[in-house]
Amino acid sequence: MIQSTSQQGSSMFMDTFAVGPLQCNCAIIGDTVSKRALVIDPGGDADRILKVLNDNGLRLVSIIHTHAHLDHILASGALKEATGAGIYLHKGDKMWWDMAEEQCKMFNVPYEPLPDPDFWLEDDEALCCCDGVALHTPGHTEGSMSFWFQDDKLLVAGDTLFKSSIGRTDLPGGDFKQIEKSIKERLYSLDDEAMVITGHGPATRIGAEKNSNPFVQA
Repeated sequence: MIQSTSQQGSSMFMDTFAVGPLQCNCAIIGDTVSKRALVIDPGGDADRILKVLNDNGLRLVSIIHTHAHLDHILASGALKEATGAGIYLHKGDKMWWDMAEEQCKMFNVPYEPLPDPDFWLEDDEALCCCDGVALHTPGHTEGSMSFWFQDDKLLVAGDTLFKSSIGRTDLPGGDFKQIEKSIKERLYSLDDEAMVITGHGPATRIGAEKNSNPFVQA
């Protein structure tokens, strides 16, 4: 688990922890002044996510996804039902969203019903708090997104970039050349000191990956 209020003087609240049967890293990001918050990749454990929001007096207004593989989406319906927050996804991943039940059967994971997304994310779209911006970073899937919070030097990269690794590209919609381009041109252009919350496993820094990632170096 990573808990942070980011840089000194920042109004950002950030908490991230692994959820669901496949231990996806879910991030909760909120503004401590406006109390508006977003949840990124709620792959399970809706009650735990809601408790963090409630304990910190945050109001969930957006449920956003780096992509629509089952381990990143399964608690989205429960969160929407509990809070009324809108569900956001890039349209390139609609196929995966529509196949959520089939995905669960493949991995022998209990299916949790999901409503359709309310909004389609666009590249460079502003997020609801902390001056966040959505970046279209395809390669792991066609609709893969990363979320950049410049003032707090924070990137939520989903399964695009990992510590010393990158997302797999052998599933439908995956493309190594695309993910390489997304990482080199979009992610490695960000601040070297930026913390990267990955889709699974430990966090890293942009500069560290530029220098030593064995799959994609700057």
